[in-house]
Formats: sequence, C-alpha cells, structure tokens
Amino acid sequence: MFGLNAGVDLKPLQATLSDLAKKQIPFATARALTAVAKRVQGAEKEALSEVFDRPTLFTQRSIGVTAAKKADLTATVFVKDIAAQYLEPFETGGQHHLPPSKRGGTLFNPKAVDLNQYGNLPKGKLRRLAARPDTFVGTINFRSGQTVSGVWQRPKRDYRREDPKRGYWRDYGTKGKLRKVDGVLTGLKLLVRFGDALPVKQRLGYSERAKDVVRASLKAEFDKAMGAALATAKR
Repeated sequence: MFGLNAGVDLKPLQATLSDLAKKQIPFATARALTAVAKRVQGAEKEALSEVFDRPTLFTQRSIGVTAAKKADLTATVFVKDIAAQYLEPFETGGQHHLPPSKRGGTLFNPKAVDLNQYGNLPKGKLRRLAARPDTFVGTINFRSGQTVSGVWQRPKRDYRREDPKRGYWRDYGTKGKLRKVDGVLTGLKLLVRFGDALPVKQRLGYSERAKDVVRASLKAEFDKAMGAALATAKR
C-alpha cells in the first residue's frame, strides 16, 4: 500500500480565535482534514483516466481514505495493496508489475495477440490460448542451450518435404514454416513469452497532485469546518 498522510500545524491560527473557538479546533481540524483527503481521493481517481486508457473499476475503486479523528489529527489517502503493486512503478519508476503465472514466469512480449491498453494480455486471454488444441504451455529446452517458456503453437502434422541439407526426410511428422526463437530455428510458434517485465512509460504523479490539492483547499475546508463547529457549539 502507498499513500499520503495529511496533517497540519494550526497553532498560528489559535492566536486569532476566541476561547470557544479554540475548544472546537480538534473537531474542526478533523473534519477539515477528512474533507481535504476526500478531495485528494477524487483528484487521484480523475487522474487515473488521464494517465491510463480506460482504467478498470477495480483500479479506480482502489483509492481509499482514512478519516481524521479528534484524537488523531491525520487523514490518509491510500491505494489498496493489490492495486498498489502494479500502480507503484508508475509513481516511482521501474518496471511493470506482472503477477506470476500459475504455470511459471511472468507475461512478456506477447506475439500475435490483441493487447489491452496497458500492453498486457486481456483477462482470460491466456486461458483461452492454452485451451486451444494446437497450443501448449511449457518450457522448451533447445539443443543450443537456450530455455524459453511460454505459450507455443504446434505446427501441423503431415508428410514433410525431403530436404537432406536440412536433415528432412520424407517422414510423417511436423510440417510448417521454421521460425527463429532467440536465434534458434524451430517449427513451433511462440505466442506468449514468459520472462521479465517491461519498463513503465507513464508517470502517475500521485504525491505531487495530492500535495497540490492539500495546499489549495486546506484553508477553505478548515474555515468551513470551524464555522460549522461554532454553530453547533452555540446551541
């Protein structure tokens, strides 16, 4: 989880307040900080649509607020743990966070597959690819020593054309175009590769945006909260 704590030093304001108003400071401060935190929450949610193309509802709903209290004058705007794992690189830099595959590795360099706005496979795409009769998920150990894991498409089976130079004889077996995977010729087609994540390109600007909202709205929210507190205290 990552987030921002909003606290404030209101001692300078006490000199201008009456005794009645001073008693209401903790209550008003808690209300003001919570209101500011909710403004930050709204600004961060709105920014997600500017940074990302059509962010999911799960991502938008991952930004939460912990309200301030009279006994604890700190309000917190935070990103929930799961979303924080993949959003944090957009704030601090680094590589995309990709969850481990149940079959090993992480998704990287998808080929011949439609990707979503983040450059990742859409939900369920890997499962559908793996369920095809001409594909399998696994690790190939080439004679050259390379090891490549991913989703592979098998070549068709038929009588192969005789080609002694390539070591092909007229035998029944795999038939199809040879492709290079890491410089190795193979009849298999690599659809999705498991490997390292890619560097992020966008920047979220979460912390700076939050600080800007706090600076712009704290005074107004405190004045509003203090007015409401005094109105209640006079009754």
